[in-house]
Amino acid sequence: MIYMPREEGQGLVEYALILALVAVVVIALVALFGPAVGNLFSNIVKAV
Repeated sequence: MIYMPREEGQGLVEYALILALVAVVVIALVALFGPAVGNLFSNIVKAV
């Protein structure tokens, strides 16, 4: 009997790592640019 390793879970783990990396990047961008974007929209609303 030959042992054949199952690699089905490997793809799922890779997708989970990519998703986690994208989430970290999005959170960092929102933390950096969130207040500036909020101020921009506030200024637009005040001008109207």
